[in-house]
Amino acid sequence: MRRKPSKNRMPFVQMTLCLIVLVFPVLAKAPNTTDRPNILWIVSEDNNTSLIGCYGNPYATTPNIDRFAKESILYKNAFSTAPVCAPSRNTLITGMYPPSLGTEHMRSTNPVPSFVKFFPAYLREAGYYTTNNAKKDYNTVDQVDAWDESSAKATYKNRKPGQPFFSVFNLNVSHESSLHEPAASLQHDPEKAPIPPYHPKTAEFKHDWAQYYDKVEEMDRQFHKLLNELQEAGLADNTIVFYYADNGGVLGRSKRFMYESGLHVPLVVHLPKKYAHLAKAKPGSQTDQLVTFVDFAPTILSLVGIKIPDYMQGQAFLGTQQKPERAYAYGFRGRMDEAIDLSRSVRDKRFRYIRNYLPHRIYGQHLDYLWRAPSIPSWEAEFKAGRLNEVQARFWQTKPAEELYDVIADPDNVHNLATDPKYARELIRLRKANGQWLRQSQDVGFIPEALLTRIAEKTPLYDYARSGRYNRNRVIETATLASSRNPTDGPELTQRLTDSDPVVRYWAATGCTVLKRTSAKTALTQRLQDDEETVQVAAAEALYQLGETDEAVAALKKALASSSRSVRLQALNALLTLGPAAAPALEAARALIPKNPSPNAVNDAYDVRAAQNLVETLEK
Repeated sequence: MRRKPSKNRMPFVQMTLCLIVLVFPVLAKAPNTTDRPNILWIVSEDNNTSLIGCYGNPYATTPNIDRFAKESILYKNAFSTAPVCAPSRNTLITGMYPPSLGTEHMRSTNPVPSFVKFFPAYLREAGYYTTNNAKKDYNTVDQVDAWDESSAKATYKNRKPGQPFFSVFNLNVSHESSLHEPAASLQHDPEKAPIPPYHPKTAEFKHDWAQYYDKVEEMDRQFHKLLNELQEAGLADNTIVFYYADNGGVLGRSKRFMYESGLHVPLVVHLPKKYAHLAKAKPGSQTDQLVTFVDFAPTILSLVGIKIPDYMQGQAFLGTQQKPERAYAYGFRGRMDEAIDLSRSVRDKRFRYIRNYLPHRIYGQHLDYLWRAPSIPSWEAEFKAGRLNEVQARFWQTKPAEELYDVIADPDNVHNLATDPKYARELIRLRKANGQWLRQSQDVGFIPEALLTRIAEKTPLYDYARSGRYNRNRVIETATLASSRNPTDGPELTQRLTDSDPVVRYWAATGCTVLKRTSAKTALTQRLQDDEETVQVAAAEALYQLGETDEAVAALKKALASSSRSVRLQALNALLTLGPAAAPALEAARALIPKNPSPNAVNDAYDVRAAQNLVETLEK
């Protein structure tokens, strides 16, 4: 309820306020300074829409979220920008697209420009009590002043009397790590678990799927507990509640991958009756409006009446500053832990388009963390034994340059329509949308990470992209040529091996790997002496494809002694594709592994993980 006007307030002021409300009814809809909504975010980890009952899965056991959805707005087309936590959380906290900021690679720490604030800071400045319990993982330098509290004990309950709050609770029971140890007993029947067509029905997959549904069920109970606490505190009628997942997941080919399974997230928003006017959709309804994580920060500011900063790339989908519905949701993949890859995606209400810029890399590159789930080694074993069908085997093969899926007819994304003439118009439209967004957003993800890190030491990459020093158009054009698998692009790529821009030279060498460009052998050999180590490594990988094994392996072995962790990791990624031919680099790889490595090391240990994998592979 709104507070009654103070008895001490002058009648003239009361009259004036009444006139303002009568003359400007739109202003009356916005929360005022004495009646601002509380905001509660309940965030589950690593689950997509298919794991929640209200999204149509009868095997799922999520009665509390399902009940909540009946009184709220369910978004059918909500998407994480990245299929993994840290880059997607960077999007959430900044309202920016990480490839614009140089924060797309998993657990990088590149800084953002000084004018980019973690958005809770704006709420805190406006008098809100801001809390985070407890995961941050924002993929950049932390901004601790965004929060009044950020810890495992953080709660809105510690605010001043009457102070509005913005509180985040992260439910990590559904995190990927919940599958690392098989449970002895299960609530969900493994034999009835719905297995997607791209997974073989091994005993390990059945168990992992059932176990994960158990974890989602527990997450649902934790969700219910938080809502109960809100109700018991008498705050439910004044609090807007968001439930969503931080990315898709969780079994292989979901989290970290550019499909619906990795990017399509549940989002259910409840606005109490007094704030219902801040949404176009009605409580208990479902909407097909496209929303993406880049929209969350501006939406919260819109709900509480704070002007959205011009630099934010998202747009509000609730509140007083709503924008027309977006036409596309954009997604991205950079390096995932120790596996280097680069993809971009565009999604409208029917189609998902994926552009793979390193198509010579297989989907199923080895990742230590992913392989800890028993189902993944079982999948790999089935592939090596030749027991997979074509759809299941695809994960262990190289990628096409382009993928196109009808997500309504094919929600599992297994029928690639990119080469189907009937869908040529859609392919061209979405390809164009992708290219336009890369340029509009000043995507710096095409700069190899070794150079990206060095630039970030001197200037934020967002600023660098706008300084005139980033030859964006030529770089993106070269990356497109390099990955298109079109032999007619070969002469142009060979010519660009001598370009003045090392980023262009890197992509030209990569294109020679993709095309196995024999006539570029002499030019690639010269690039082994390039001023930039990242170009040397790319050239060495191409030369191996052209039969120059000794020279290529020697160059890659040399790169393992680089002072740049990113260069070492790039060389290890290349060596892991060579099989037994990488043997001369065995001792150099072994030298990168500490005597007592931490099994849970993150951030700066990805080259160690890759080295461990290479050593284990060569010693088998």
